[in-house]
Amino acid sequence: MLQISASSNPYPSVRLPVFARNVVSTSHPLAAQAGLHMLRLGGNAVDAAIATAAVMTIVEPVSNGLGSDAFALVWDGQDLHGLNASGRAPQAWTSAYFQAKQGDAALSPPKRGMDSVTVPGMVSGWVALSERFGRLPFADVMQPAIEVAERGYLIPPVVQSKWAAAADELKSQPGFAEVFLPWGRAPRVGEHFRMPAAARALQAIARTKGAAFYEGEIAQALVRFAQAQGGALSAADLSAHRADWVTPIQQSYRGYDVHEIPPNGQGIAALIALGLLSHWDVAEHAPDSVQAQHLQIEAMKLAFADVYRYVADPAAMSLTAADLLDPAYLRERARLIDPTRAQAPQAGTPNDAHRRGGTIYLTAADEQGMMVSLIQSNYMGFGSGCVEPTYGISLQNRGHGFALPASRLNPANWVAPGKRPFHTIIPAFLSRPLPNGGIDPVMSFGVMGANMQPQGHLQTLVRLLDFGQSLQAACDAPRWRFNTGLSVNVEAGMPAATVAGLRALGHAVEVLHDPYQEFGAGQFIWRMGDPAVEGYVAASDPRRDGLAAGW
Repeated sequence: MLQISASSNPYPSVRLPVFARNVVSTSHPLAAQAGLHMLRLGGNAVDAAIATAAVMTIVEPVSNGLGSDAFALVWDGQDLHGLNASGRAPQAWTSAYFQAKQGDAALSPPKRGMDSVTVPGMVSGWVALSERFGRLPFADVMQPAIEVAERGYLIPPVVQSKWAAAADELKSQPGFAEVFLPWGRAPRVGEHFRMPAAARALQAIARTKGAAFYEGEIAQALVRFAQAQGGALSAADLSAHRADWVTPIQQSYRGYDVHEIPPNGQGIAALIALGLLSHWDVAEHAPDSVQAQHLQIEAMKLAFADVYRYVADPAAMSLTAADLLDPAYLRERARLIDPTRAQAPQAGTPNDAHRRGGTIYLTAADEQGMMVSLIQSNYMGFGSGCVEPTYGISLQNRGHGFALPASRLNPANWVAPGKRPFHTIIPAFLSRPLPNGGIDPVMSFGVMGANMQPQGHLQTLVRLLDFGQSLQAACDAPRWRFNTGLSVNVEAGMPAATVAGLRALGHAVEVLHDPYQEFGAGQFIWRMGDPAVEGYVAASDPRRDGLAAGW
């Protein structure tokens, strides 16, 4: 049973759980307060989520911008809906396009520059959410972000450290120094920073309900900018983009159902790992014990082996999500976990057939029962590094998530015109199944950080559902991160005896001291009962500058 008291948290923490009937939790206080403001104006959780997301593009530009992609899960009080607002490859993008620019040995599109930029999907996601579920006018929901961009804000510590770390690598990318290094350097902690160009973009987005971004003045500026840098993004690419409503996928675990967005995202990795782990009694071990961590790591390795082999744009996949989540297949794969040693598994054959993060996550819930799980990202910290200066559009580098033939990696993920790349950002949701086939909403949650995301989902759910730890404790607890082979990073707070025990089992363990970069950051809202009466409890990860706020 979930523990809710602060005294039940065995880990050092700078955060306390927040109890309220209306809650917003994200990694910057100004953004959380913008969401609460929408709720006070009579808006719902979707209005709050969009307003929070818009402010986050301004106050945490190291992780997301107006040129990001996004995904969301929305519990509307009766059903759970999924939204895929990730972008597609420009029509000019083929393997030959990149081989001509990079050589035949290129393994993927480049990490930085315009040739890493797919069509930015995030704004289309905001609009789709607002049109289907929003209660307030879209322009009103954009207003807090416009104000923050115009007036500016003081730089917080975690954001500043990542900004400074990226400056040298990205200062030569087009538009980056002009927008993000206004004094010839990264801002310092507490220094006042403004984004007037982004304010102009937000005003145009607000005025046109996003049309300016894909067919109007912003689209024209983006195309001019791309062409000036030798990129392929065209007006046709932008105008053809649409966000898609999708059916979430799910996996049962310990009497609950865990929901994720289906491929092209990696949320299925968390579901596979949970499906494997369900065949082991994790709770017979202590939460921070060697054996509890080892079983989770080995399940995650098996999940990633299949995900990296098979997952891509679903139109190109040789298997379906149902194939990868088939109970008989997961039972067979679970037998491969050896409780006595670490392994480096290969992909299986269902049905007989890495990186630095740059992501923000937020969750919002209201007293009418609506809950939103939303994630948006530029990827790899500031994304492509390219910033259209007229409108301050910081562009993602999701094209780097494609493979090229020379890589010999998953052919379903090879670049092609109009295709979505393998994506790392994944919102999540937890429910209980009802006898009538419906679902009882329990928790809206997510953990940021590239391939740390499904690993964070797994670890926090095990702590909540197997060990009954409190929401804030599950957020604060030390984490591990599987890389490749036998390589595992662990957070400095992991008990020394656990680290030594993992090494004795054959894990190549490295202890790291950068929690933001390596171990993700989560936001959690757990429904306590009738939202209008008992409300929710929320937790915000201390690894970022965030806040869970409610009223």
